[in-house]
Amino acid sequence: MQIRELSIPDAYEITPKQLADDRGVFMEWYRFDRLAEVIGHPLDLRQANTSVSKRGVVRGIHFADVPRGQAKYVTATHGAVLDFAIDIRVGSPTFGQWDSVLLDDVDRRAIYLAEGLGHAFVALTDDATVSYLVSDVYNPTAEHGISPLDPQIALVFPEAAGEPLLSPKDLEAPTLADAAATGLLPAWDDVRAFYDSLGATS
Repeated sequence: MQIRELSIPDAYEITPKQLADDRGVFMEWYRFDRLAEVIGHPLDLRQANTSVSKRGVVRGIHFADVPRGQAKYVTATHGAVLDFAIDIRVGSPTFGQWDSVLLDDVDRRAIYLAEGLGHAFVALTDDATVSYLVSDVYNPTAEHGISPLDPQIALVFPEAAGEPLLSPKDLEAPTLADAAATGLLPAWDDVRAFYDSLGATS
């Protein structure tokens, strides 16, 4: 597999090598050792999630308190989504910026997002099925959101997605500026120290 860092530090695109024959396709879509070589520590997997979305659904922008946070390794097993990594770490050189990866059932790429990054995607097809490997169990008291329609962040949704469909929770989420003003966002120095601690204990 090929692993490429995105323009947002600590977010990576993973492209698996697909082995095809007349029976179908086989691939390794996750390798703990290859990822650990790149991020500096093993990914401590604690939960796996799956969502199924119709075309136009936007999920996110979501993030969790650090520590412990929730790193994510995400792929689309059916259909297609455009997946976004958003830098919401106050003090980061790329604060407020984002990058994206097309996840689909053709190239079968994945994206890794470290703890403290914001995550969102928009479904480009009906029945877009997304699977997530995450580094901590769901903790509602530590989970937060930022509006994916925030003009300061300015996520670009492809025309193929149609009209964005959001949950009430995501529609009511604060802007990046409001979240920063209320101290909701993780700090760059704090998350870097947390990443270092993960490497020290591996």
